Amino acid sequence: MPGPDHRPTSARRKEPARGKELGRFLRSHREQIPPSAVGLPETPRRRTPGLRREEVATLAGVGLAWYSWLEQGRVNASKQVLDAIARALRLDGASYRYMLILAGLQPPPADEERHDSLARRLDPLLDQWTNGPAVLLDRRFDFSAWNLAYASVWGDPAELPESRRNLMWYLAADPGARRLVVDWRAYAVAVLHQFRAQTGPIGDDKRVQEVYGLLREDAPDLADWWDCQGVADLTVAELAVRPAGDPVRLTYAALRPVDDPDSLLILQSPADPESQRRLARHMMAGGRPRDLGRGCDERPTASL
Repeated sequence: MPGPDHRPTSARRKEPARGKELGRFLRSHREQIPPSAVGLPETPRRRTPGLRREEVATLAGVGLAWYSWLEQGRVNASKQVLDAIARALRLDGASYRYMLILAGLQPPPADEERHDSLARRLDPLLDQWTNGPAVLLDRRFDFSAWNLAYASVWGDPAELPESRRNLMWYLAADPGARRLVVDWRAYAVAVLHQFRAQTGPIGDDKRVQEVYGLLREDAPDLADWWDCQGVADLTVAELAVRPAGDPVRLTYAALRPVDDPDSLLILQSPADPESQRRLARHMMAGGRPRDLGRGCDERPTASL
């Protein structure tokens, strides 16, 4: 049984919805782990997908009743206990950080002034990134700064309505994004997992609530995405896009500035000589991939 939680009462008092979401997250991960992954035998009569609650409790060194209450959102847990559960569930870095956010143990995000200062300082540097598209996102994935190549290939975020000037919204709800990205689904899901890992619970931030509301409104065919429990770091290494018909392969790096680690800096450059030539032709022609910003009125039709 875990030891007492010595944090102040105010810090231990969680909203019921937060506890329920932590419980859903733990259960989702528990059900994804095959018994063989933790050295347990697979039995043909096993009816529970993944691990049983008692197996996780044993692996983490906590009581079964207490762990069951944790999945039901009825108790709080210390970081030490959550660390043990994370090891039992084989959580990766992004999932671990997200679990701490749900438990109220993650440090608060950097303030808005710090990000705005970073955006002002990076703006001229992004313009000097002539290899390809570059964009800075805040912790909610709102567009903060970008270069000409980004506007040319992906469309100018400034032309989006301000409430929809968000990478997650753009990829999910703007029809042009689905046409632009060659493997759109895989990239959109990867961004969604990072978006969830970065923003934390929906109810904790009014802007995040707004973005999810717009996603439900403008991308109804993806309704099941917005309640998923998947979180992960953005590890895309290469991406293919069609800004002018012919595919352009881009290398892809997602970086976190030291000054504001809640921000995300995305740098892209042509992955091969042919892609470099195609991107150069597109830029010289002043090409634009589509009329960005019509996604608010034009509903996506792709069925996933």
